[in-house]
Amino acid sequence: MPLLNSRLFCCALVCASLPLLQAAAPNPSLAAESTAGPGPMRTLIERYSADHDTLGSVYTDPLAPATRERMTRFFADARRQLVTVDFAALDEEGKADYLLLANHLDREEHNLKLAATQWKEVEPLLPIAPSIFALEDSKRSIEFPNGEKIARQLNAMTAALAARRKELEATLAKDSPSAAARPTPIAAWRAADDLDGLREQLHHWFEFYNGYDPSFTWWAAQPYKLTDDAIKDYSTFLREKVAGIAHDDKTTIIGAPVGREALLAQLSDEMIPYTPEELIALAREQMAWCKQQMLAASRQLGYGDDWHKAMEHVKNTYVEPGRQPQLIHDLAVEGMDFADKNNLVTVPDLAKETWRMEMMSPERQLVNPFFLGGDTILVSYPTDTMTFDQRMMSMRGNNPEFSHATVFHELIPGHWLQEFMTARYRPYRQIFSTGFWIEGNAFYWEMLYWDLGFHATPEQRIGALFWRMHRCARIIFSLSFHLGLMTPQQAIDFLVDEVGHERDNAAAEVRRSFNGSYDPLYQCAYMLGALQFRALHHELVDSGRMTDRQYHDAILKENLMPIEILRAILTNQPLTPDFKSSWRFLDPLKATRFRDFSAARPESH
Repeated sequence: MPLLNSRLFCCALVCASLPLLQAAAPNPSLAAESTAGPGPMRTLIERYSADHDTLGSVYTDPLAPATRERMTRFFADARRQLVTVDFAALDEEGKADYLLLANHLDREEHNLKLAATQWKEVEPLLPIAPSIFALEDSKRSIEFPNGEKIARQLNAMTAALAARRKELEATLAKDSPSAAARPTPIAAWRAADDLDGLREQLHHWFEFYNGYDPSFTWWAAQPYKLTDDAIKDYSTFLREKVAGIAHDDKTTIIGAPVGREALLAQLSDEMIPYTPEELIALAREQMAWCKQQMLAASRQLGYGDDWHKAMEHVKNTYVEPGRQPQLIHDLAVEGMDFADKNNLVTVPDLAKETWRMEMMSPERQLVNPFFLGGDTILVSYPTDTMTFDQRMMSMRGNNPEFSHATVFHELIPGHWLQEFMTARYRPYRQIFSTGFWIEGNAFYWEMLYWDLGFHATPEQRIGALFWRMHRCARIIFSLSFHLGLMTPQQAIDFLVDEVGHERDNAAAEVRRSFNGSYDPLYQCAYMLGALQFRALHHELVDSGRMTDRQYHDAILKENLMPIEILRAILTNQPLTPDFKSSWRFLDPLKATRFRDFSAARPESH
């Protein structure tokens, strides 16, 4: 489950929606249900969410200055309301909600600033943006349209695109004296994406009047068509000529490092009190442990220390075309049954009944070569439109052993159980969503299943280790890239050489990491979130304070939030309004970081 594009956080803010709300519990450590009415913080959060959704239905363009200005005022108003709350008078659950909303507002204000900064980078490439924003503002105000004036505006927009394109073409010429003014490839790529959104916004504006106002249609229909065609052509020009990525280019990868300070700011928002350099060192240590386990499995298969040959053996266990859906179904059932057998978590019968399966499109497989999950698991496997090499890479990369380690990550007890339970327990907290909880919890299950011996064969252990190495590599290559220490090509080579990826799959992984589809910390969220849950498990379950089932049920019933606040709730930590991140969650794991977790473990409670 991917995190949101950091450039589109504003859109996520404006367009988010929440399910129906249910009662909160006054005793979070036991995840008990309450018959009492909602407390003041829950009421404030529910009203905030409702107001947020209402604004989002009106301010629909995340790029527009009016949207940014209105959301800035909205967050400032919410902050003023929050500081009027008597923190000392709140119960413990209310205090946790206070801190969650305060952290949420910090994050959203930071994201607005980031969106504004990134907009400045692309704004010079989009000369028609102010006109489209103005047209949308007039529609929102229900101003009567002047057809002749609008026709002139549309003609001016078409001319502005032609003029800007001519200027850019001059910068692209070889040995051009204006080459210094050439946009960066990533700026052009982002501008093209934003332009696609502006084109859609203009279309909605046009259809609001077209056919309903005869004068408008008479004046504007033909100029609008010319403008729409010009936007489409200009967007293609930005992608293919300025960014340098043709429509059939599957190899070129572009991106822009955000830098160390931006990473530190985002880590602070996520309550991760570590530096990027510390996290890279952690990932390398985890990778070393994985390599030890990989060598052990390779030797069991008779390949000695040549684990790449053992990996080839595993990849070639792929099933024939048409058989993948049945394989995924069987693995999903196996993963659910394992949770039941070991009494790990409560799984409602309705959750077991209602997950679904779809096949992923070839286009989507270019940026996600593996399956995705939730209530619907999207299966990635070759289609008849792919070349022979593409088909083989897809089949080999989605072999049964790789899938054995991750189908339950996507469904139960992973993403589908998360979605099912968080829609039913404290759903008002869903606005505090973070990838460190969502992806971290799903990957935590991969770690726990390894501990409990879910992977019985060397092939299955290699499949599980592939993904664990993959999560380590994500931290290493993504943070290194954003620190300016690794290029996209070096990242691809790293995934191929150190993890065993198929090269096309490695390119797809790096492409989605760097092209702005995901925020810079998305790739880190899996392992870091998992290690947070693992450290908390050590603190609560290994100590005997909770059983596995109580712990995992409590996580789901407390709903989404930064994991350090979840820890404060489950450990009954006294909370203060100036609560700051300080949990060095990696410290208690140091003693077990390299342990062979396939060895004996105390039985689950």
